[in-house]
Amino acid sequence: MERIKESAVANSFYPGDVKSLSDILKSFVHEKIYEYETRAVIVPHAGLIYSGKLAFEGISLLNKNIKNIIIFAPAHRVAFDGLALTGYDKWKTPLGLIRINQQVNQELEAKFNAKINDEAHREEHSIEIQLPILQYLYKDIQIIPVLIGRQSPDLITDIINEYYSNEDFGFIISSDLSHFLTDDKAKELDYHTAQMIETGNINSFKYEQACGAVGIYGLVEFANKHNYSLIRTDMNNSSVVTGDKSRVVGYGTWFLYEGSKNKFIKEKYSDFMLKLCRDVIKSRYTNEPVYTNAPPVFDEAGACFVTLKKNNNLRGCIGSIIAHQALINDLILHAEDSAYRDPRFSPVQFPEIAELKIDISLLSAPKPMQFKDEEDLLNQMIPYKDGIIIRDKDKQAVYLPSVWEEIPDKKMFLQTLKMKAGMNPDHFSDTFEAFRFETEYIEEK
Repeated sequence: MERIKESAVANSFYPGDVKSLSDILKSFVHEKIYEYETRAVIVPHAGLIYSGKLAFEGISLLNKNIKNIIIFAPAHRVAFDGLALTGYDKWKTPLGLIRINQQVNQELEAKFNAKINDEAHREEHSIEIQLPILQYLYKDIQIIPVLIGRQSPDLITDIINEYYSNEDFGFIISSDLSHFLTDDKAKELDYHTAQMIETGNINSFKYEQACGAVGIYGLVEFANKHNYSLIRTDMNNSSVVTGDKSRVVGYGTWFLYEGSKNKFIKEKYSDFMLKLCRDVIKSRYTNEPVYTNAPPVFDEAGACFVTLKKNNNLRGCIGSIIAHQALINDLILHAEDSAYRDPRFSPVQFPEIAELKIDISLLSAPKPMQFKDEEDLLNQMIPYKDGIIIRDKDKQAVYLPSVWEEIPDKKMFLQTLKMKAGMNPDHFSDTFEAFRFETEYIEEK
């Protein structure tokens, strides 16, 4: 006889009758911010009126061919070690029954030492709040509910890695962000959390940043291992609904992209960025407003160079090496700087704008290079792929990967880069540093 888990939070975290629940879910349906199908998302788990729209937004990006969804969520009510599975066969909500994949449960018990712990699931909301959304979006889906107790994130990474090769599987990391801070402090902490998730620099992630910190950490480490990215869909907090900014809970949604964030931006938004840069340059003379309403990925920190050419000759090029502000702001700043503040050139005149060709380089984070001497450094440099930054004390210079087109010889590449930094072309010392980065190059046709 099948065991049915009754709803624990209907009529509290979400409406208990079919019509009201269906109406609120229907109200979340809107045109997708991103045209992409993912296999893993981070979504919030507060009551539907508070964070349901963000959760719906994230879950709606999951590939519709997925047959099994593993839901990792924090345990709020029962303390335990490890991971808690449920022995129930189906979970009941007002929208009907959703099947629990007990075969995968058995695999998790055998391979990852997870335990059946129905008591931990009995009153927990962090998994159940996702189920009506899944029922609304999927006709036939099985779930594997996994509550996280006292557990290191490595196990979450291992489980995702185990099942990700099977395209029948998707993953939900259920987590809210900061808890019970003022609106200003919550936004500051949640922005910091977002940067850690989006850059993959998660080592100093603290539990007070998110109740589902272990699950988030596990997914970010999986992304790091595979050179994937987590891209933000949206972020807000409970004050949007309550109006109370004195004590808020933060919410955010991210989806897993199988590649670098810059590659995603290039694939989806090249035309938008090129038009934005041209409009910024023209606005100096036309005073027309510049359209900057961009998807949330442009609110993430990014570094770019904007290059202007006229008759195939350089006319301006300025950018950032390190991401230190929202990408949308970096683009606007450097489009204007390359046209009007490059010290090597006079400011662009209005009649010239139509003759300009605009290129954009989106930079990855620089990585330090370890080398014993200059020959070792030269051997490590990869032409046409590596951008190179060199530094020695107060002298520094950078070449984008596109410079290889003009200077394909490694030694000459490095010598001219030294000269650009104000060094002697043969300079080398114990304090000489080099960093490599890659770019996604966007070229105006």
